[in-house]
Amino acid sequence: MTTLEQLLATHDYLIADGGMGTMLMAAGLEQGDPPEMWNVLHPDRIRAVHRGYVEAGAQIILTNSFGGTSFRLKLHKLQDRAFELNKAAAELARAEADAADHPVVVGGSLGPTGEIMEPVGAMKYADAVAAFAEQAAGLAAGGADVLWIETMSDISEVRAAVEGCRESTNLPVVATMTFDTNGRTMMGVTPVQAFTELSAMNLIALGGNCGNGPEEIEGVIQAMYAANQEFPFVAKSNAGIPEYLHGHLHYNGTPEVMAEYAVKVRNYGARIIGACCGSSPAHVAAMRNALANAPIEHQLVETAVPNPPPSRSRERRRRG
Repeated sequence: MTTLEQLLATHDYLIADGGMGTMLMAAGLEQGDPPEMWNVLHPDRIRAVHRGYVEAGAQIILTNSFGGTSFRLKLHKLQDRAFELNKAAAELARAEADAADHPVVVGGSLGPTGEIMEPVGAMKYADAVAAFAEQAAGLAAGGADVLWIETMSDISEVRAAVEGCRESTNLPVVATMTFDTNGRTMMGVTPVQAFTELSAMNLIALGGNCGNGPEEIEGVIQAMYAANQEFPFVAKSNAGIPEYLHGHLHYNGTPEVMAEYAVKVRNYGARIIGACCGSSPAHVAAMRNALANAPIEHQLVETAVPNPPPSRSRERRRRG
């Protein structure tokens, strides 16, 4: 079985998948319903999403478990099924990775709990660690290769997630934060601060995901790469900026826009390049093709992160 470490050691860059929630909504998931239940109700649809990304060229696919902590599942009275639903999520991704015609790594997705950590909020650190440990155990039991903490705003929650992952598994860990508030996370963390603190957690890779579109992630990668030119950075941008049209959320990032972004973030120092909300296998395929046909031209930009577009409110229940 190929590991993420092996792929990073043998490739200049890796292609990650795109949005899961976007694809599930297109397949019939209703607004507000828990995507994680589809791991047992509609496993064929989950596998079809993974298969689409693998066929588009993804070398890393993330499980359908973004809202898989007991805290998020409690909103649907599913908190007692956290281990089961996460295990099922990993099993579905594992099956598609094993059937692929190229090496594919399964990343077990762990999203935020939706709670605010103490002392600002009421979430106790030990409770967060326990919730992430339970989720990580299920993902490991289902066959995940690496645990993928994503869309985080609070470094304390990242730390709790990393501790939980290591409490219940021996799997390597990746972490990404979302910088969607004037170049910072919602809790005020800058890209350089994120790199400084997360890189001390013995992660295999780190970076940014989600946010307000490609330009924002480009700035995040520029800032992190200026701080360190050796660490494997992750860029998984939304496909542009979301807008509600005719009662539905639409993203303005076409496959062509995301292809241009992919080449830019690779040149800015990203080693793992994928997409997030609003994206599809068509976006990932365009990104793969653009990367394959553009020479690597690293561009070290030692400047502050440019001001991104104004933060837009958006539904954070599901990744992608």
